[in-house]
Amino acid sequence: MFENFDKIICVTNRRLCEVPLEERVKELASLGVKKFILREKDLSEEEYTALAEKISGISGIELIVHNFPNAAKKLSVSRLHLPLGLLSREICSEFETVGVSVHSVEDAKTAEKLGASYVTAGHIFATDCKKGLAPRGLEFLKTVCGSVKIPVYAIGGITPENMQSCIDAGASAVCVMSGLMHK
Repeated sequence: MFENFDKIICVTNRRLCEVPLEERVKELASLGVKKFILREKDLSEEEYTALAEKISGISGIELIVHNFPNAAKKLSVSRLHLPLGLLSREICSEFETVGVSVHSVEDAKTAEKLGASYVTAGHIFATDCKKGLAPRGLEFLKTVCGSVKIPVYAIGGITPENMQSCIDAGASAVCVMSGLMHK
């Protein structure tokens, strides 16, 4: 089981949960997980907004809206996570925190220049979410961490056993999906 929840950001995937997502988020919050990237890629913006509204009402969590700036604005959520292709200085000026997914040192540098607050770099280890794609590894993570001044969060195949190696490589925190969504 994971510990040190102040170094963990939960990335949601309701399809991995055996209970409704809201219930799983409440359980994780009671264990000490505070940050949640609501990453439900298969939903329309309307469906996503309805789910985000339910999740945003859970006490004690910091919700990060994924991919839908209008949903974040509608719900008065000041934290947003985007793919690099959607990042702009304008978006960064509209939110307190804007994170970006990156897959190279160049991506990380571009995200920083455009005003990103943090980047998620990955995938670091083998993961079912990226079946068939070779992981980038700890050296990649270390290189990304050394190339930018903003926080870097490791993502992809993070387990209780390898989490510390990501922190040791320079990551400010780790993002975990499967290890937290499964109950």
